[in-house]
Amino acid sequence: MKTIRLLAGLLLVISGVLHIAMYFKVPNDPGSIGMLVFGIIYGLTGLLLFTPKMYPVYLGLIFPLIGMTVALIKFGFPVLVSMMTLLYLIDVIVIICCVFLIVNRKKASEVTN
Repeated sequence: MKTIRLLAGLLLVISGVLHIAMYFKVPNDPGSIGMLVFGIIYGLTGLLLFTPKMYPVYLGLIFPLIGMTVALIKFGFPVLVSMMTLLYLIDVIVIICCVFLIVNRKKASEVTN
């Protein structure tokens, strides 16, 4: 469980750095401010996932879902070999990890009761 949480945190930090790097690569692009904002949010959420608290797991589920949904609506499906595909893939892996952590935490609390 701890390894999955650390993986999700590390992937979110990497995604945050990539989002911020994409902002500085093309700062005049209309979607670049959103990339910067989500980069900061992803980085902070990723760092929070290194703490033992439970609320960062929920944030790790909610923010990538919102970011991926907004990006799909705004930009559509990217070419298979692109930075956007990598960011979508990271988001999907983080979402799966966070769902797994939430489901297993609830199962563990049901077993102890």
